[in-house]
Amino acid sequence: MKKPPAKPNPPQNLFRRGPWENAATALIGVGIFMLMQPFLLGLFTYSFITILTGTLMFVVVSHFRD
Repeated sequence: MKKPPAKPNPPQNLFRRGPWENAATALIGVGIFMLMQPFLLGLFTYSFITILTGTLMFVVVSHFRD
């Protein structure tokens, strides 16, 4: 008799690579948009830190399981 497949642990599902890489890529894209827009100085001011955060997030997330 076969055992039913075990349910995956919810914290394991939380740390999957795919959605986090997409979020990091989107954050980098938002930072680039902030860097290139000519209207609001506040967005331009925080564009570098946004891009840097997205890049660091991508580096960390790339080590998560698939």
